[in-house]
Amino acid sequence: MERAEETPRAPSTAPSARVSIWESVRACGVWGKEVDKAELRRQVVMPLYVRRAVAAAVKAKDEAVGVAAAAERGEEGEVEVEAAVTPVVVFVNSRSGGRHGPELKVRLHELISEEQVFDLSVVKPSDFINYGLGCLEKLAEQGDNCAETIRKKLRIMVAGGDGTVGWVLGCLTDLYRLKREPVPPTGIIPLGTGNDLARSFGWGGSFPFGWRSAVKRYLSKAATAPTCRLDSWQAVVMMPDGEIKELPYALKKTEPADCLELCQENGTELPEKASCYKGVFYNYLSIGMDAQVAYGFHHLRDEKPYLAQGPVANKLIYAGYSCTQGWFCTPCTASPQLRGLKNILRLYIKKVNCSEWEQVTMPSSVRSLVVLNLYNYGSGRHPWGDLKPDYLEKKGFVEAHSDDGLLEIFGLKEGWHASFVMAELIKAKHIAQAAAIKFEMRGGQWNRAYVQMDGEPWKQPLLQEQSTIIEINKVPYPSLMINGEQ
Repeated sequence: MERAEETPRAPSTAPSARVSIWESVRACGVWGKEVDKAELRRQVVMPLYVRRAVAAAVKAKDEAVGVAAAAERGEEGEVEVEAAVTPVVVFVNSRSGGRHGPELKVRLHELISEEQVFDLSVVKPSDFINYGLGCLEKLAEQGDNCAETIRKKLRIMVAGGDGTVGWVLGCLTDLYRLKREPVPPTGIIPLGTGNDLARSFGWGGSFPFGWRSAVKRYLSKAATAPTCRLDSWQAVVMMPDGEIKELPYALKKTEPADCLELCQENGTELPEKASCYKGVFYNYLSIGMDAQVAYGFHHLRDEKPYLAQGPVANKLIYAGYSCTQGWFCTPCTASPQLRGLKNILRLYIKKVNCSEWEQVTMPSSVRSLVVLNLYNYGSGRHPWGDLKPDYLEKKGFVEAHSDDGLLEIFGLKEGWHASFVMAELIKAKHIAQAAAIKFEMRGGQWNRAYVQMDGEPWKQPLLQEQSTIIEINKVPYPSLMINGEQ
């Protein structure tokens, strides 16, 4: 299997990315290079009239309001018109991980101003992209060179977990479709539980102990570090007439007509009276037991948020759900929904430069099937592993990268197998590498399956008489990431 090289290449993630106490201490600033606050502000803070204009446009959801706010700078006698060297805007998810968001937001206000920090519980990323960036574009059209420079050089930091980062990246992708380039590259302040996207691009696996000084270095690195590419993957769910309840924000309902062209291209039959959903993921999509455990965790966190107060507590809760859901101990007399996915699922793939679907045999022991884009999974574990050249050649695989146009597919058996895989004592069950994937599911005695994308789970209804199809294809536009390793 051959792949075309793309530049710039994503950073290598072969070394273990699990976070140790040493890494957390090192990030606190005792041994790190100190960043001067005045120099940081000169580097990343926009002129006052620009940031006020952007904030006004986002708040009013109207670019014209922002343009009018920018025009008022002359009345106030403002002379500050020089653009920042590399302006940075920060999105903060106050619900992510250990709930550090509120404190972090205050610290960011001190460092770079309130107008350049957006709380995602108040402002959606799409609002900033539609109205904030739209305001800069309108000002640039009117001859404002400062606004034009800021629009071209702008970078974004996301303080949150993988799901939050994916949310922002998905909104930024719309800029390609609307021909509103350049698309700002994205960096990460890790606030989530797993933080695999942050690990993969050199931003660390957890919020550091000495976070107040570390935040300055995050911002400085956001302004100066090089960028690289990340593949994005669209998942389309086509099911018999019905609906997915408790829909995660990673998945949106769409009209069947929007899926018709995809079905024709891929030779897939669209069910009569179909319901269709679309979503984009950057790290993984999984079906089975691990998604069921994640579903239970999310419900508990929503119902009893005081129990999920940090990454350690979250991982303990995950372990508890793995036990209670029967992943570790499933009697042979148990219902089929606690056994292998082969009962309900057929797997088809397309290889590079191939137009035909190829069915792949599902191992009967697999109870979770994972489609992986990044090297890191499950808080920095490497279930695909560092495979030797001889093994790669034998299986028809190639070395995995996050910008290679390929997905890795592996299986997890019972919880004991998954535990050894996550401890990196053994490798996961390697199944395939693919440029496109199709799952066909039918219920039988199952009336549902559990699915998750980048940690956002849902309960997928199934019927015995009609198939539910999930198709995964590469998004034509790459996401741009800031490489925090350098």
